[in-house]
Amino acid sequence: EVQLVESGGGLVQAGESLRLSCAVSGITFDDYTIGWFRQAPGKEREGVSAIVNSDGTIYYADSVKGRFIIYSDNASNTVYLQMTSLKPEDTAVYYCAASWIWAGMDLDEFEYWGQGTQVTVSS
Repeated sequence: EVQLVESGGGLVQAGESLRLSCAVSGITFDDYTIGWFRQAPGKEREGVSAIVNSDGTIYYADSVKGRFIIYSDNASNTVYLQMTSLKPEDTAVYYCAASWIWAGMDLDEFEYWGQGTQVTVSS
């Protein structure tokens, strides 16, 4: 059974930091792209960042470049999203997802999804 389990969300003030974790099991971790997406109330789910474990390719949305860092720990099959200088507009439910290929942050290309973790940034 494939599982992606997010953790690390919470309530912080603007300017503070959070680190999200995505623990992956049931797939060959090194073969998959792991992406982070977020969905704010009333908005569509959007891609935030992704890491292609097979070759180290990394993607960031323009809105988070310079503030978020994604990295993998292959020993524990976990992908982290270090978020700094958080803004109120970063408030959303954050999801991690796994894709066999890397074709950009196309939601339809990500086969497996976690349940999400809430991030709330107060001003």
